[in-house]
Amino acid sequence: MLGVGGASLTLAGLQLTAPADRVLDVGCGCGIQALRARRVAAHVTATDISRRALAFTELNVLLNGQGGVQTRFGSLFEPVAGETFDRVVSNPPFVITPRVAGVPAYEYRDGGMAGDALVESFVTGVAAVLAPGGVAQLLGNWEYRADADGLERVREWVERAPVPLEAWIVERELLDPLSYAELWVRDGGTTPGSSEYARLIDAWLDDFAARGVTGIGFGYLLLRRPASGTPTLARYERIAQPVPGALGPHLTEALAAWDRLTAMDDVALAASTLTVAPDVTEARHHAPGEEDPRVIELRQGGGFARSLEVDPGLAALVGACDGDLPVGVLIDAIADLLDVDAAALRADLLPRVRELIFTGFLALH
Repeated sequence: MLGVGGASLTLAGLQLTAPADRVLDVGCGCGIQALRARRVAAHVTATDISRRALAFTELNVLLNGQGGVQTRFGSLFEPVAGETFDRVVSNPPFVITPRVAGVPAYEYRDGGMAGDALVESFVTGVAAVLAPGGVAQLLGNWEYRADADGLERVREWVERAPVPLEAWIVERELLDPLSYAELWVRDGGTTPGSSEYARLIDAWLDDFAARGVTGIGFGYLLLRRPASGTPTLARYERIAQPVPGALGPHLTEALAAWDRLTAMDDVALAASTLTVAPDVTEARHHAPGEEDPRVIELRQGGGFARSLEVDPGLAALVGACDGDLPVGVLIDAIADLLDVDAAALRADLLPRVRELIFTGFLALH
């Protein structure tokens, strides 16, 4: 039974910060996610296949003076069949382990399924316990195979869910099979250089080779059951740079911005006013002696710490967003300044403005 580790803290920092009524913590372990969820939720249900884990969760709930947390024994969504939740959070046992004799299985990290099937089962099954508008967040691994990109495989899982889901998947790391095997063999306490270490590495590599695995991705999965209508959010991206802090507030704001943007056509967006987020800076790169910059970058201090190269038109628009004039008026003025067609500039800039709002560079008033 592990205590609080790096993955636990990462997921705790990812949890949405908006209030919720009912939250489900799948694979609760020591209870950190349940306790974190209880800050914003009235009721939390924590499940695990380990009765020892449930006991630790119950103890930690008592030590923290919390009520409103109920524990249940069972795998994945079986203990809550027929129920729905506003949020589901999980740091599941997603480690890919060879299912062969002589390879130890550790309950805290191994879900007992081959390859990345446990994460696949979670993605395809979670919609059944999500209330309309409900959000699931988890960490996971997914395999890259000779005939399939890893993120595309996750997209296929989402599209196979019996209830339509929105998805925002962020891959944070990609390891080759040998590096992945070495990571988890060492995690099990086997000494590098020993005969046992070599035997376990071979077992991992044989397992990967049998499925044509070329790499293993790790990242964050955010899945949402639409409150009504068809899904509109389907975002699969790779973000490798370090992030400066907990992402929960940023994710919460991004989802709220997405919902506002989805309800706005370009006419409404052009009529809105925007401000630049306080953590955004601009960098201009000049060659010596040149007046005009060769590269203009917008950099984000918070969120995912994104850095975007922009053209002079978009840079001018962002620089003018102070909450005073509507976006459309600003674009018309910039078109006049650049001596370009205003309608064409609107068509070019408004989709990119939507992206900047969603990613947190700009804020809607």
